Amino acid sequence: MKTTLDLDDSLLAQAKAQAMRERTTLTRLVEEGLRLRMRKPAPELGTKRPVLPVSRGTGGLRRGIDPTSNRSLFEAAGDQRHDEDAASTSKSRSSAMRPSRRATR
Repeated sequence: MKTTLDLDDSLLAQAKAQAMRERTTLTRLVEEGLRLRMRKPAPELGTKRPVLPVSRGTGGLRRGIDPTSNRSLFEAAGDQRHDEDAASTSKSRSSAMRPSRRATR
C-alpha cells in the first residue's frame, strides 16, 4: 500500500543513509521501525504514575552569596584556583594595554 508521510528532513536524511549502509530500501527500514514500535505494548490509560519524592527541606545559599556571580560562588566554595586565574588574567590584560616604551627617533 502506498502512503504519503510528512517527515522531518533531518530524520529522513538519516534514514536514507542508514538504508544505504544496510543495503536495503527506505520502505523496508520504515516497515521495520513500525514493526518494532508496534511490538512494544502501549502504556495503559489510567495507570497511576509513581509519585516522585520532593524535598520539603529549607535552605539555600548563605547570606552574602550572590547566585548570579561566579566569583561569589567560587569564593563561597573556597576555590583558590579562581583567585589565581583572575589575578593572572588581569596581569595579562594590563600588560597588553600598556603603551609601548620604544623610543622613536
